[in-house]
Formats: sequence, C-alpha cells, structure tokens
Amino acid sequence: MEVSFFERRKILKSASLLDLTPMAKVSHEVDDAGMVTLLYPKFKNKKVSKYMLGNRSPFIHMKLDEIGTASWLLIDGKKKVSEIADLLTEQFGDKIHPVNERLGKFLSQLYDNKYITFIELLKKEK
Repeated sequence: MEVSFFERRKILKSASLLDLTPMAKVSHEVDDAGMVTLLYPKFKNKKVSKYMLGNRSPFIHMKLDEIGTASWLLIDGKKKVSEIADLLTEQFGDKIHPVNERLGKFLSQLYDNKYITFIELLKKEK
C-alpha cells in the first residue's frame, strides 16, 4: 500500500531531513575505480522490457562522482542522514564543507527521481 501524495508531503514537511533514514530502491554497480553507477529499470514489467528492448540494457545508468558514491554506499536503511553527514565530514573534510546542504540536495534529487525512499514513509504505510 502506497502513501498518498498529501500524506507523504505532510510527513516530509513535519520531519527534519537530518532525522530521516534513507533506503535505496534501486541496485547499483561498482566499477574498477570504485565509482558507483545506479541502475534504474526502464520498464516495470519484465515481459514488456524484453519485448521493447531486445538485447539492449533494461536499465537507465546514472554514474555518481566521488562524493555521490560515498554517500550512496552509506545509504543502508539504518543510518540517519545526520550520521551519514558526520561520516562524510570525517572522510572528505573541507572538500564537502556545507555537508548538510550538499547531502540534503543530493538526497532530495535521489528521492524525486525514485532512487531512494525514507523508512519513515514506509512505517506510515503499515
């Protein structure tokens, strides 16, 4: 059961981003250089996907940079955004200076594109 748009909006507006727990909804690949590529399915129905795509990849590939890769690998459904921000600060130091703003923007984009969801939204569903 999916939470309606208005319920999701109410939950997200009332909660601080730092108190939310992100969870990945898509799979990923790690290349030889250690960079992550997110794999978002082009079609939900596998039969349609096979018919429409033939031998082409059934995924949309989104390559992440160094900071995006580190952030993605820390998203496990257990750590809150504030914990992820602290770990990124330890790892990158001044390179990621306004860490809360940068991480917030990154997670917002991932959420808008349906790459992640937040555990708090899933708890509301049950």
